[in-house]
Amino acid sequence: MVDDRQVVVGNLVDISGRRVYAAEVCVAQGRIEAIRAVAQTPSTFLLPGFIDAHVHVESSMLVPSEFARAAVVHGTVASVSDPHEIGNVLGVAGVHYMLENAEGSPFKFCFGAPSCVPATTFETAGATITVEEVEKLLDDSRIGYLSEMMNFPGVLHEDEQCLAKIAAAKRRGKPVDGHAPGLRGEEAARYFAAGISTDHECFTKEEALDKLAAGCKIAIREGSAARNFDALVTLLGEFPRQTMLCSDDKHPDELLAGHINVLVRRAVSQGIDVFDALQAGCLNPIEHYGLNVGQLRVGDPADFIEVNSLEEFRVLRTWIDGKVVAERGETMIPRVEPQVVNQFVASQIKASDLKVEAAVGKLQVIEARDGQLITNRLSVEPKIVSDGVVSDLEADVLKIVVVNRYRSATPAVAFVKNFGLTRGAIASSVAHDSHNVIAVGVDDKDLAAAVNAVMDCGGGLSAVCGADQLHRVLPLPVAGLMATGTCAEVASAYQELDAAVKSWGSLLRAPYMTLSFMALLVIPELKLSDLGLFDGGKFEFTTLLKNI
Repeated sequence: MVDDRQVVVGNLVDISGRRVYAAEVCVAQGRIEAIRAVAQTPSTFLLPGFIDAHVHVESSMLVPSEFARAAVVHGTVASVSDPHEIGNVLGVAGVHYMLENAEGSPFKFCFGAPSCVPATTFETAGATITVEEVEKLLDDSRIGYLSEMMNFPGVLHEDEQCLAKIAAAKRRGKPVDGHAPGLRGEEAARYFAAGISTDHECFTKEEALDKLAAGCKIAIREGSAARNFDALVTLLGEFPRQTMLCSDDKHPDELLAGHINVLVRRAVSQGIDVFDALQAGCLNPIEHYGLNVGQLRVGDPADFIEVNSLEEFRVLRTWIDGKVVAERGETMIPRVEPQVVNQFVASQIKASDLKVEAAVGKLQVIEARDGQLITNRLSVEPKIVSDGVVSDLEADVLKIVVVNRYRSATPAVAFVKNFGLTRGAIASSVAHDSHNVIAVGVDDKDLAAAVNAVMDCGGGLSAVCGADQLHRVLPLPVAGLMATGTCAEVASAYQELDAAVKSWGSLLRAPYMTLSFMALLVIPELKLSDLGLFDGGKFEFTTLLKNI
């Protein structure tokens, strides 16, 4: 047997004991064999690895094995990962794809059983995951929890299938994740009393306090689209045992730059006690989800990191099961070429398919909000040209389109404000949660070209501008959600698209990520599915033009 013993010296951060002391950590056979205080004064710090308490790996546009290679560079050793994005495309087979791809990595993925596939009946998804299939997934030891129960109206109205899925998880002793944006007071209490134990959708502290009072744990989210950290950061000091940190959705360029380490750094810089910040970033997910992740204690798996300071948290080395998986900004995990799976019916559209006939009434417009998944509803005078309602560039009201990716169908068309484009169009097959093709643009010709560019490659992101003679695509051949390249490769291609969109006038921090949530019907107030404009408050379809 190869002797894999190693001794690592540093200032050990004992989070539970709330102390820091110079120590040597002795590792053998993947576990912490001993921890001994030493007299020397080390310059670096040793602490448990970071954990992303709620993330959709698919949103990184990377398969799990590539997500892991990027995340360990920033000291992340585990994630609580909801595979409902690929579940909406491929069903249970998509969940199995994630499990199997992840098995080739030492990273500690905890995948959930998707609870809401499809997310609603008001859109066309690629699959349905039944109660029986959820139960079978929960029997798999690799599935650690029931993924976010997005159908909170169903829970409140005691929908039989929602309650059956929750009950199946409870019988197996597995936690249930929540998803209840804006839910407050008595309704929040009823939702969590059904057996749901977390929520990552809070966008105000008052909402979070209501949910904490109901016995829920709050995962503070800071992703590429939804950015709730600054509104909720003080909870880390006030409720250090009931908070966690998560990204939810993280684009590859941002994952390349940092992960949970960045949130811990920001928390400490804003006055949060370092032990409270690390409690949320390192330990609470282990306890809540029963993760097989070490806490830097004797006998634990040797999952820990070395950082330069307790202010900057620049990660120097990352260990998983006693092996160095990242060192000084470089991943040590070998790359494995991913398998390609998909469900995509490419149907071309024409500019004439996107015409909106003029009619009497005010135009109901989706108002996108930078850094939020919720939208506002606006009522504006439509701009009419040649008997058709068109984009109004002066008012920044642009046409938005969703096209079914699973069968040929008539495109759904609406209007959205705050994308800021003055020319061109962008499209994406990442459109939560059913992942049809979604596009926004200033004119029908570029819109159709952007959609068709995504259709031509079986999924991806596109940017098209006839005036600039620009036609650029990032293919996402794995379920129309993920690329097959490395984080650096995918990030580079994505940044080129992002730069083009911003050169056309968009001031959104992440235009493609914001676009992807304009079809997410379970988050109010106004969204667009492939079947039409949807009122998220009333949970029903509404008309594009409305008499006031």
